[in-house]
Amino acid sequence: MGAGGLTFGYRSDQPVFQGLDLELPPGAVTTLTGPSGSGKSTLLYVLALLLRPTAGQVLWGGVRSDTLPDGVRARLRAAHSGFVFQDAMLDPSRTVLDNVLEAALYAGMGLAEARDRARSLLDDLGVGHRVDHRPGEVSGGQAQRVALCRALVTEPTVIFGDEPTGNLDDESAELVWSTLAARARAGATVVVATHDLRLAALADQQVRLS
Repeated sequence: MGAGGLTFGYRSDQPVFQGLDLELPPGAVTTLTGPSGSGKSTLLYVLALLLRPTAGQVLWGGVRSDTLPDGVRARLRAAHSGFVFQDAMLDPSRTVLDNVLEAALYAGMGLAEARDRARSLLDDLGVGHRVDHRPGEVSGGQAQRVALCRALVTEPTVIFGDEPTGNLDDESAELVWSTLAARARAGATVVVATHDLRLAALADQQVRLS
């Protein structure tokens, strides 16, 4: 994926970033770094088609996607991308398993396949024993691993992370990062906004905002 001449501002006279040209290749982890307020998360949301740019374009698979109707963009995100938010953003009324299943079912996956994939991912990330618990009954680190499972259950070609290790202990952060890196090695495009320069140094490429 990529972007050309990308500009975004909540006010026309105060762009958060302006004129960015980016190439985000498959098979690589790209980190977005910079001080607080530099626009890391905003850029991530624009690239993920959650916000429309003020100017410029976002290309998914060589096709301009930022101008598509909202419903088409939503289906594109569901089918081809996964997003890991900083605070997990799990539905507190659903079990751990159902939180992961929801993403797969929304993308059109059959229930049996979705359940098998969800349980396998949860086991791999060490939270398989928590499938019947609700988010309020698991630790913050476990909730973030569940959120990662939710992002990966559809085997997306593009994975976005907004400070996915920001609230985690070192062990959980390393597990999340290594899982994202493994998906990149398998061919996915992985884009992570982070303030952790130690992790950013492990990325295949960095985009620094100022």
